[in-house]
Amino acid sequence: MKLWGGRFTKETNQLVHKFNASISYDKKFYKQDIEGSIAHVTMLAKQGILTEEEENLIIEGLNHIADDIENGILEIDNESEDIHSFVEAQLIARIGEAGKKLHTGRSRNDQVALDMKLYVRNEINEINQLLKDLLNTLHVMMKENIKTFLPGFTHLQKAQPVTLAHHLGAYFEMFKRDRSRLFDIYKRMNQCPLGSGALAGTTYPLDRTYTATLLEFDGPTYNSMDSVSDRDYLIELLSALSIIMMHLSRFCEEIILWNSNEYQFIELDDAYSTGSSIMPQKKNPDIAELVRGKTGRVYGALVSLLTTLKGLPLAYNKDMQEDKELSFDAIDTVKGCLLLFTGMIASMKINKAMMEASAKKGFTNATDVADYLVGKGIPFRDAHGIVGQLVLYCIDKNISLEDLHLEEFKLYSTAFDKDIYDAISLHTCVNKRNTIGAPGIEAMKKVIQWNEEYLSIS
Repeated sequence: MKLWGGRFTKETNQLVHKFNASISYDKKFYKQDIEGSIAHVTMLAKQGILTEEEENLIIEGLNHIADDIENGILEIDNESEDIHSFVEAQLIARIGEAGKKLHTGRSRNDQVALDMKLYVRNEINEINQLLKDLLNTLHVMMKENIKTFLPGFTHLQKAQPVTLAHHLGAYFEMFKRDRSRLFDIYKRMNQCPLGSGALAGTTYPLDRTYTATLLEFDGPTYNSMDSVSDRDYLIELLSALSIIMMHLSRFCEEIILWNSNEYQFIELDDAYSTGSSIMPQKKNPDIAELVRGKTGRVYGALVSLLTTLKGLPLAYNKDMQEDKELSFDAIDTVKGCLLLFTGMIASMKINKAMMEASAKKGFTNATDVADYLVGKGIPFRDAHGIVGQLVLYCIDKNISLEDLHLEEFKLYSTAFDKDIYDAISLHTCVNKRNTIGAPGIEAMKKVIQWNEEYLSIS
C-alpha cells in the first residue's frame, strides 16, 4: 500500500519503486513507529478528533501488529515503500475504516523524524551502558595495577616510568568524555517533532505538548520546518561515535604493540585471537585490528551524512532518507566493537615483569636525575645538560643510569651522592609524583576513589 497515489495516473516503475523504497532498512524501527502512532492516536482522541471507540480499536490493532512482528507471526515484506506504509496497511487490513484515520494530522515527514529520534534515544542509552561496562572493567584493572610499572612514551620513545593503572586511567578519562557527549546529544535532541506535519503544521487542534509528554520528550519542537529537516542530532551522534571509535582504535593500536613479540607486555586470550592458515606459531590480535579498521567505517558515515545535508534547502528532501543506513550501520558497529573490546581487555593476561623490565631501560628516569640535581641547588637548565652528557656516556658503555658507579656520576657533577640510587629507582620515580593526575600511588588512590563515585551515580 502507498500512502499517496491519488494524483498519479500510472504505476511507479518497479526500478523506481526499489530505488525509492526504504523498507529494507527502516523496518529496523517498527517498534518506534508503532509507539509513536499509539501516542498520536491517544492525543487525537483526547482532542476529540477521534472517538474513544476508534482510539481503542486502532491502539489494539497496533499492539497486535507489534506482537505479531515480535513473535515472528508477521514478516515485514519488502514490497511496501517503508515501515510507515507497511504498518498502516496492516492496520487497515485488520480493523477496516478506523485504520484509515491513523494518519490524521500528521505527515510521513514528521513521522519519520519522530521514529528516528525515538530510535536514536534508545540506542544512545544502550551505547552509554556499553561504555559504562567498559569503564567498570577499566576501573577493576586500575585498582589491580596501581603498582605495575611500565614505560610511558612520547613520540613512541620511552619517556618516563608510569604505572599501568595510570596508563589505563587515560583511557578511562576518554570514555568518560564519550559518555558526557552522549548525555549532551540526548538532552539537545529531546524535543518531539510529531505534529509538525509535512512542514507547516496542521489545521487540526493537536496538543503537541501532550504527545511529547506521552513519548517522554522534554517538549515539542518550536519550528515545524526545522522539525522535519533537522538531522543535527544524527551528525552529532555520528561525530560522538567517531570519537568513541578513535579512542578504541588508539587503545587497540597499543594492545597490538603490547601483544607483539617485541613488547610481550600482554597476552590476549585465545577467545579473542585467531591463528594463521600456514604459520602454526601465530596468534593474531584480529579483534583489536578489526576494531581499529572499523573506525574508518564510522568516520565514513559521518562524512557521508555531512555531505548529503550540506546543500539541502528547507524543508524535507528525499536525500534525508540516506541518514538511516549510515546511522544504523555506525551504531551497530560501535556497539559490537565496545562489547568485544571490553571482553578482550578483561580476559587478557598482563606480564607485569616484562613491563617493569622495559621501564628500567631507555633512561626513563633521566628527568628524575635532573630533578635530583635541582634539589641539590643546580639550576634546571644546567642539570638538564649534565644528565644529557650522562646519558651519552651510558649509551657509549651500553649501560643504564642505575648501573653507574658513584664515581662515574661525580665525573659530571660533585653534587651527586649515594642517595642518587634511591632517587632514580622506579618506585621513587613514580611514587613521588603525587600531584592530581600523576601516577604516584597516593594520587592514583584518589583518582580511583573519584572514579568509583562517578560509576556509582552515573
